[in-house]
This record gives sequence, C-alpha cells and structure tokens, in this order.
Amino acid sequence: MKRTKHMSSHLGGFNSGASLGGKVSRYRDKQNIYKQGEPAYTLFYIQSGGVRLSTRTKDQPAAVTAILGVHDFFGELCLAGYPLRMSTAVALTASSIRIIKKDKMLRMLRKKNKASNSLVAYLLASVKDYRDHVAHLLTSSAEQRLARVLLRLAHMHKSGPAVVEIPILSHQVLAEMVGTTRPRVNLFMNRFRKQGFINYDGGLEVNQSLREVLRSR
Repeated sequence: MKRTKHMSSHLGGFNSGASLGGKVSRYRDKQNIYKQGEPAYTLFYIQSGGVRLSTRTKDQPAAVTAILGVHDFFGELCLAGYPLRMSTAVALTASSIRIIKKDKMLRMLRKKNKASNSLVAYLLASVKDYRDHVAHLLTSSAEQRLARVLLRLAHMHKSGPAVVEIPILSHQVLAEMVGTTRPRVNLFMNRFRKQGFINYDGGLEVNQSLREVLRSR
C-alpha cells in the first residue's frame, strides 16, 4: 500500500521561501506567534514545523480553526485590509517561519507574474477550503466532522496516495476543531482504528477509506 508523509500543498516557486523575502524567525513548541486582536502588518510562511490557529469569541472558549504545516501561509487576512488579527497563532512544534511585510507582498501581487499567480491561486483555494469546512461543520454529524478534519489535515484528495501520515494531535485539540467533547473524539478515533480507517505507527496514518464515514449515516 502506498504511503506518504504529510506535506502541505506546494506553491510553485515558493518551496524554499527565499523568493518571498522578509526574515526568518524560529519559534519554540507552544510559543505564541501572534495573538487575536493585535495589529496585522505582516503575513507568515511556514518553512518547517507547524502552527495552530484558534479564535475566541466573547464568553466562549477558544476554538481551533486550522492546523497548518510546511509551505502554508497564515495571517494573510491583512492583505484584504483587516487591521487586527482575527485569530491566535501558536507553534505546534519547533518551527521556522518567514515573516513578510504586507506592503511587500502587495507589491509582489501587483506584478502579475508566475509567482504572484501561484500565490493568488493558493489564497483563493484557502478561502474556498475554509468556507467548505465551515459549511460541513453546520451540516454533518460529529463523527463525520472528525473524519473530514483528519482528511483535511492530511491534505488527502481522492486521486492522492492511499495512506498519509500526519503528526499526532491530542484528542482535546481535535475536539476543539470538530466542536465536540474529548470523550466523543476518543470514541470515534477508536472506532476508526478498529475499522482500519486510521492507524498509529509513529505518527497518525490516515487511510483513504476514511471517506466511507462521509458517505454513511
């Protein structure tokens, strides 16, 4: 069975990140990169490691909205004129992240070359993916939402590899992403494992067969 390590979508011309300019900063495990409500003058590109985004609303606990990996951008809402951060970004592990000033990125986008076209395509795909994710949160069962989150974290497409290995996340983090409780996530994950949809072998192996959960119930 073909298996591959998780790797986020590659962006043409940006795999090294050097062409983006800016400076590279290194963050420790669980170190804050920025907090919700802070001024938004920059965006970020992950060169190694991973990042968790969470959003807090009044009188509600923070909800995890995204888990990002190598070659992902975040903080890109500043390009759309948002003056403040809409989420809190925390390093999932030791991470190397390129910080790019908003003005520099806007100049790059205006050049309308291959690199800028790749970036625009990536950003548009990210917006669509996020909207689809929110729509599914509203219409799916908790078990289906968990399956969709795992497939999304693995960047699994129907034509992709049969199995993708992703870093293991705590059931509490998964519960926050799904919008359910940790005991229910534990129940669903055990069920997925028994059915052969996932497996633990150093990391978390996600199988294409997990899609069966989306078609059932």
